[in-house]
Amino acid sequence: MSPITHAVRHVPWDLPETRPAMADAADRRPGLALTSRSLWRDGRRWIPVTGELHYSRLSRSRWREALRLMRAGGISVVSTYVFWIHHQEHQDREPLFDGDLDVAAFVRLCRDTGLEVIVRVGPWCHGEVRNGGLPDWVEPARRDDPAYLAKVRRWFGSLGRELGGLCGPGGPIIGIQLENELYDQRDHLVTLKGLARESGLHAPLWTATAWGSADIPVGEVFPLYGGYADGFWVDTADGWHDSFRTHFHFSHQWDDPGIGKDLAGDKSTGIPGAKHPDFPAATCELGGGMATAYHRRPWPSGADIAAVALCKLGSGSAWQGYYMYAGGTNPRPGLQESHATGYPNDLPEYNYDFHAPIGAHLQTRDSFHLLRNQHAFLAAFGDRLAGMNATIPGALDVHDRETLRWSLRSDGRAGFVFVNTHQPHDPLPAHPGVRFDVTLDEARVVFPHRPVDLPTGTFVCWPVRLGVRGVTVNWATMQILTLLEGADPVLVLAKADGVPGHLSLPAGSRVSGHPVLERDGEVVLEDLPGARKPLTVETPDGARLRLLVLDAADARRAWTPGGRLVLSEAGIVETEDGGLAAICAGPATAELFDGDAFERYDLDGPREPVPVKVVRTAEATPPPARPITVPGRASAPDADTLAACAARYTITVPTGGLAGERVLLRLDLVGDVAVARIGDRTEDLFWDGAPWDIDLTPAVGAPTVEVEVLIYPLDADTLVRLPERAEEQRKGLSAHIVSATVIDHRTVPVTPPDRRS
Repeated sequence: MSPITHAVRHVPWDLPETRPAMADAADRRPGLALTSRSLWRDGRRWIPVTGELHYSRLSRSRWREALRLMRAGGISVVSTYVFWIHHQEHQDREPLFDGDLDVAAFVRLCRDTGLEVIVRVGPWCHGEVRNGGLPDWVEPARRDDPAYLAKVRRWFGSLGRELGGLCGPGGPIIGIQLENELYDQRDHLVTLKGLARESGLHAPLWTATAWGSADIPVGEVFPLYGGYADGFWVDTADGWHDSFRTHFHFSHQWDDPGIGKDLAGDKSTGIPGAKHPDFPAATCELGGGMATAYHRRPWPSGADIAAVALCKLGSGSAWQGYYMYAGGTNPRPGLQESHATGYPNDLPEYNYDFHAPIGAHLQTRDSFHLLRNQHAFLAAFGDRLAGMNATIPGALDVHDRETLRWSLRSDGRAGFVFVNTHQPHDPLPAHPGVRFDVTLDEARVVFPHRPVDLPTGTFVCWPVRLGVRGVTVNWATMQILTLLEGADPVLVLAKADGVPGHLSLPAGSRVSGHPVLERDGEVVLEDLPGARKPLTVETPDGARLRLLVLDAADARRAWTPGGRLVLSEAGIVETEDGGLAAICAGPATAELFDGDAFERYDLDGPREPVPVKVVRTAEATPPPARPITVPGRASAPDADTLAACAARYTITVPTGGLAGERVLLRLDLVGDVAVARIGDRTEDLFWDGAPWDIDLTPAVGAPTVEVEVLIYPLDADTLVRLPERAEEQRKGLSAHIVSATVIDHRTVPVTPPDRRS
């Protein structure tokens, strides 16, 4: 096949940069500003990276570790719903703000961990919570109804007493979201903003969800968008909906009319779904995974999640906000969205893992590592990217699989080319012989000098004419991971699987450590290996830059804590004293880059995960037909039906030799619904083929931990939509455990306090 050159000419911003009148004097924060193009921080453009974690769905004893992991993953701002029903289930009692509900303590801990906060105060939140988070005794008016507002005023007053002192200048709360998925009550949003302010809640950023063509008061709130790789809110029989497919394209369309559409119904506002010109394109709900409903059980892969995130960056995103970034567990039964409470979906009573980058028990997943690389790039070059307009060649039909999906973000002088060949369910083809022809304001860049093949499943961001500490990278077929500052700065680049690493520098550049090819006024470095050995570049005027190339495998192990570079399979987090610690799930190593080479540390991790014996104590019996109370959606079995039909297993776990910081029992099973009982604790699962991790930590003090597992059988007539990998295992009457493994975790130091590489 002949090489194909894909051409684009940079399109500048079509409107001057303006500042929306959203925040009053009481809300403003020194150094933080919002314009029609981006956010600003201390005089520099800023792309926030927000990750959702629900404090009330996570044990307080794990908040610190979760926040450390979020920061290590590149999150700069934590967003959290404040579920009213979690705090005040009964009208005749005052709201609770202790233990796992101590939202002020959570916000302070975010601050102490180096993270800022967006509080999503609702009062209607959703989050797959009963009544959207409203207590049963609150009529869900969601409009300017006097009786409803009187109750909201009291609730906001309670929140103000807890959080008001954390909202002012210097406080960690930089944003407040009002309501959620409210499409046609713009005046109500203004009223809620006034009530929040009266209660002492202030923030420089007031936000509202804008998808579904929401009619929101744009002079009062910052409209935010979302995008999911898949979702539970469509019917069992529906395939992969176009509203999910579109997020694997580069596009100027930011509205997603599909999110929560089953709950919203037909609330057409007549408002165009286009981004408002007074605000930058920004998100609060990029799918970090997906919740599991009974009737439909998506399991997005790490690549699915990271590809959507990259497509949003390539489309012009000025704010990457993930829902969820860390999963959790409902604090008690009955608080979930369900058919019994009038919702179109049955959710598990307890499980809200969400297949998030950080799981409900703080497991880190493939999406965590892939996103961490994107976030490291944003931390180093987000101020440059934020000012760049997105130019998207052509307008692809959502079902077009053949045309290469790519975009350019540029300020006319430099830029980044974004490319995506990844798509689930309906995979995209490889693209052989690819070159790009990019016309900027005063330069034309055609690259690479030899066309490259882009395999299926590639999603990358490549620099074009990027100046780095006095050295211009004309182009590279490698992603930028980070920039390590120092006397000789080190630009860290990462190769993509199956794509050769080429790089071009201006004529006259001197390079030590790799052969060069001089052609057409360029110095070209071909086929750079991931050798872990830096190259040195020096320009004719004396600027110096070192280049460190990592292969794709090393890039997935790369962590950038506090401006350092560490390669490790363990979770590398910063400690309060400035050192590094590793969260290990077995023997591990950490390799610290000292500017010239990597120094290897053998970490004193726990033992390897070990299998444990599973004993079947009862066989499954054929289940009755599931009732259809919501058209197109079966209901989950009730507790009595599950107990009557489930296969039963007992697993006894010896605790001798366990570190005990965090101990998980991982089950590979097949079935419909599963319940685990560990003493007086219960965990549950709607099976989708993913491994199921059960937390044994609270019980590890005993010599053994006994776990009883009930598995409700899956059969050919069970009306649920499963991921392809799980559907392949639907054979006959299925209710069995394939394997059981105990995974121990230990946190160990990596460097002495304040040691810097």
